Amino acid sequence: MKKATRPEEQSRPRKADSSTATPTKIARILAHLLAGASVNRFEAERLGDHCLPSTIAVLANRNGLLLQRQQERVPNNWGAPCTVTRYSLPASEHKRARAVLATFKRTSRPTSEN
Repeated sequence: MKKATRPEEQSRPRKADSSTATPTKIARILAHLLAGASVNRFEAERLGDHCLPSTIAVLANRNGLLLQRQQERVPNNWGAPCTVTRYSLPASEHKRARAVLATFKRTSRPTSEN
């Protein structure tokens, strides 16, 4: 494989431009929870998160947030009942969550350019 020899041929990661940056799915979920809302795995689909439990694990384990969990029965996509977890952010965690969200906004990725 031929290597790029000129600097303009080498690919470099682009820095996020805050005017065109899109929030990550973790940032979208955290902002939703900070707004006082709660979410379960089916509702998270509308926010662009297809695997909410892993997103919640990142918020809890990597960022130290304590999230409330409540089991509930809801109809699945075919109408049959299933058990899911509803996640919410207690008011005592809002200050820490805002700080975490601020770090996500500083490191969000730029939108694709077409």
